[in-house]
Amino acid sequence: MKWDEVRKIFPERYVLLQILESHIEGDKKLIDDVAIIRDINNPKEATRELVHGKPGTLVYHTANEKIEVLIRKTVGFRGVM
Repeated sequence: MKWDEVRKIFPERYVLLQILESHIEGDKKLIDDVAIIRDINNPKEATRELVHGKPGTLVYHTANEKIEVLIRKTVGFRGVM
């Protein structure tokens, strides 16, 4: 399902989504196609679902016009022993 369709079905709501298709542009992952798992009423529950989510799932608010996820590159140094 496309994001525009999800926004029409669940206006001004948090939704738990399964990512079906995506692509990367620069430092952003753009989500192209999703499956709705369920909508979420409570912002605290949405945060809990986001933090404890499974790989390939995402919680997002339908007020956003498109789904963009910033890709952060973790740079770390190991200490010398």
